[in-house]
Amino acid sequence: MFFIHEKSFIYVSLYLYKFITATQNKMLKKTVLLLLFSCATFAQTNQLWQSYFSYNNIKDVANLGGNVVAATENALFYKNFITNELKTITTVDGFKAENITAIYYQPTLKLIFVGNEKGMLLIHKADGTVLQKRGIIDEVPVPPSIKQINHFYEYNNKIYIATNYGISVFKLDTMEFGETYYMGPNGNTTKVLQIAVKEPYIYAATEYNGIRRALISSQFLDDYNQWNQLLGDYFKGVISFANEIYCINSSNAMERVNNMTNTVITTFPENVIDFRNTEDYVIVTTQNHVYVYNTSLVLVFHFQSTQNPKNPKFTCTTIVNNTVYIGTTTQGILTIPLNNSSQQEFVLPNGPFRNSVFRIKKASKYLWATYGTYDPVDYNPYYDGGPHSYPMNKYSKEAGWELLDLPEIFNARCMTRIILNPKNDNDFFVGSSFSGLLKFVNNTPTILYDDTNTGSDPLQPLESNGDQIRVNGGGYDSNGDFWFTTSLTTKGLNILKKNGQLTRIDLTPGVSEPYYEQYPNMLVDKNNTKWLASYRSNGVIGYNEKNNKFVSIKMGTEGNLPFQDTRALAIDNKNQLWIGTIRGLRVVQTDAFFSDDQIQSKSIIILENGQAQELFYDQFITDIEVDGANRKWVSLADAGVYLVSPDGQNTIYHFTKDNSPLPSNNINDIDIDGVTGEVFFATDKGLVSFKGTATKASDNLNNVFVYPNPVRPEFTGTVKIAALTNKANVKITDIEGNLVFETTSEGGTVEWDTTAFGSYKVASGVYMVFISAEDGIETTVKKIMIVR
Repeated sequence: MFFIHEKSFIYVSLYLYKFITATQNKMLKKTVLLLLFSCATFAQTNQLWQSYFSYNNIKDVANLGGNVVAATENALFYKNFITNELKTITTVDGFKAENITAIYYQPTLKLIFVGNEKGMLLIHKADGTVLQKRGIIDEVPVPPSIKQINHFYEYNNKIYIATNYGISVFKLDTMEFGETYYMGPNGNTTKVLQIAVKEPYIYAATEYNGIRRALISSQFLDDYNQWNQLLGDYFKGVISFANEIYCINSSNAMERVNNMTNTVITTFPENVIDFRNTEDYVIVTTQNHVYVYNTSLVLVFHFQSTQNPKNPKFTCTTIVNNTVYIGTTTQGILTIPLNNSSQQEFVLPNGPFRNSVFRIKKASKYLWATYGTYDPVDYNPYYDGGPHSYPMNKYSKEAGWELLDLPEIFNARCMTRIILNPKNDNDFFVGSSFSGLLKFVNNTPTILYDDTNTGSDPLQPLESNGDQIRVNGGGYDSNGDFWFTTSLTTKGLNILKKNGQLTRIDLTPGVSEPYYEQYPNMLVDKNNTKWLASYRSNGVIGYNEKNNKFVSIKMGTEGNLPFQDTRALAIDNKNQLWIGTIRGLRVVQTDAFFSDDQIQSKSIIILENGQAQELFYDQFITDIEVDGANRKWVSLADAGVYLVSPDGQNTIYHFTKDNSPLPSNNINDIDIDGVTGEVFFATDKGLVSFKGTATKASDNLNNVFVYPNPVRPEFTGTVKIAALTNKANVKITDIEGNLVFETTSEGGTVEWDTTAFGSYKVASGVYMVFISAEDGIETTVKKIMIVR
């Protein structure tokens, strides 16, 4: 076999095809085409999705046949310590785990069992396929809130699954669920945290009903009368080790169980969070300690978090080949040889700081991410344990994910929106819903603007609470000056000049009780009109300093909004303002600001099943983004994301966690790479991207390219003609000049499905692509090689 460069192959292919068309020898044609197919050894893939998950927080670890597999919140990874290969398994691989709570590796069948908090059982096979087993979710008649899977235990070709209601059995011979055991008092549910077998008994550690056991050989384990309580109390775990049963009680003491009695072995100074054994060791994990005992219950290894410079917090531990693997909350897996605590290494794939990415922004060099969650109802940063002090992330293909830790961002808290300078996206601002406004110059944080450094009329903290400055949305005007909002203040609109001078604008003329109002988003249109989304009672506010004019778009006769609480704003390529509220969508022509004192928004009426209805009627819209073809990506609360046509009349895609690699239907933010068309979705359970085709239009036709090229028989996607000018005319003909496709570009890319105007797939051959700009002056020609 020999290999040739892809570009060289294309040139050779074109010359060979000319030879094919010139000869009348059918057998020779067939032979040459086969040669072309055989020589094309480079790969063409149709992988449209990519995951960008965090692997810092380890939920469980397991022995993977001499290696170690680790589970994060919603993904797996493992490292082959012989080859040093680091492999991830995510939603893009069909692995949709959501919140993982336990894993187990079955070595004979080479299966990874994964359980989550809802009772979903995922089985990852050696060939990469994933089986979803919904038996617990769909068939166990208990409330969904108590279906969490806590532990797997294999015995006699069965997997015993500890859950928050009892025990479920999974049969390895049939790969299906079997019996369910409720062993609480009077057959009630009880939370089982761990299972062990020491013949002739099976043991269950329960949260409130002690250690319970039954004869493992019994055919009636689904009868609660078969289960006896050995010890009362809250037990955190139970194991079978060296022909004995050991447990951890509520006082964090390890006990040896002997029928109805127990003997305390040792008591741990911290809460025990993981208790397990291998063939040779008992392992106990607390937040700051790992203890390892040998078969004689002698302590042979004790590691404290303070022995590592990063002082990690521990979650779980296992031992493989005399190496200790400790799961941590922020650093992945910490590996330590059992006999040498000084040799320490963190193992984790490169990824963002957290899975719950709050806001993203794609610049030319980096993808930026923040994690500053606030209350989705009233934008209060004192939410979910906040206001949070999280770092920021930047990502590039060259360097991967890099962390900007708290000192680098001046210890700003609750970081939110990233607003790029359209003239130089290396300079930008980041809002903080607690600390003010952070300025970046050349991708480096330079100053945090707050009430101490913004002149004689400084940024105003909340009028009801003077220790916070809540900045969210913002935008640059045509002069390069930056406008932004501060919530719960009278002077809630601010302009920061290029020279650093700050001016604050009193919103009282256009906003009802501005000291009670918050602003989820803000945009500046091509006329320098500022559009503010509000959440309380003011709908959308428009302001232009040129004539000091305010316009409000509200419900009813004051603007036709479906609801006052507006969350999303987007300005499309026709300067239309798309408004997303918590109860629907509206569109406004922004030029109406200058001609109308009361702007009326319009709904989009579509036909569905022959019935006229409003697009996204009564839906909670969380974000709207416009791609290079003027199409709209619209995310809905707990309903995934839609791509609709420029006018909203047609739905192109509807992605959910069930039909796509989206890890969650709750999308916090969307952003688009205008050059490549890649669309990024930041969800509360991870960041993924879809390789879209709508790119920003180019200024000329100098860099037009076609991909994939050549098109091989197994390729099932569309051919893309990219780097076009807007409204460029694209015609594709066969080698004899017969037209097979024609379109006009919207943005920088068009797609061809390799059919003759949609009627049939075109034959093998060379196809000519004739491209002309809208004015007809600039033209270019490309070629596509198709092999069927």
